[in-house]
Amino acid sequence: MLPPNLSGGPMNLGDPDDKTLRKAEIEILIPKKLLEKAKKEKCAEEVKAFSDCCSANGIMMTFRCKPQCNTLTKCLEKWCYDEELKNQAKEEYLKERSEYRRTGVRKKFEREPKKPKVDYLAVLGLRKPNSENQM
Repeated sequence: MLPPNLSGGPMNLGDPDDKTLRKAEIEILIPKKLLEKAKKEKCAEEVKAFSDCCSANGIMMTFRCKPQCNTLTKCLEKWCYDEELKNQAKEEYLKERSEYRRTGVRKKFEREPKKPKVDYLAVLGLRKPNSENQM
C-alpha cells in the first residue's frame, strides 16, 4: 500500500499540495529541468553558436567546434550551480507535479520546430529550385 502523499488526491495520483520530493525527483527530474532552463534562458546564445557550428561542420564538428563546446559547457556549469535557478526549477517542477496530481493531465513536452529541409543540389546549382524537387 502506498503512503497517502503518493496515492491520495482527487485523481488518486497523490496529494497535490504535498511538497516532499522523492530521491528520483531530487537527483534526476529537477536537475533535468534545471539544465533545460539554463539552455533556454541563460545560455541560449552559446547553444545557438554551438548548434550552428555543428551544422556547418558536419562530421568535423568534433574538432572544429571545440571552442564553442567549451564556452557552452562553462555557461551551463555556471548556471547549473546557481542556487536561485535551482530553486526556480524546483518550484516549477512542484507546480507541474501539483497540477498533474490535481487534474491527471501531463504537461505537453515542448519540442523545437523542425528545420526546413535543404535541397543541396539546388543550392549547388545542379538543379533548378522549385517545389517539385524539394525534399
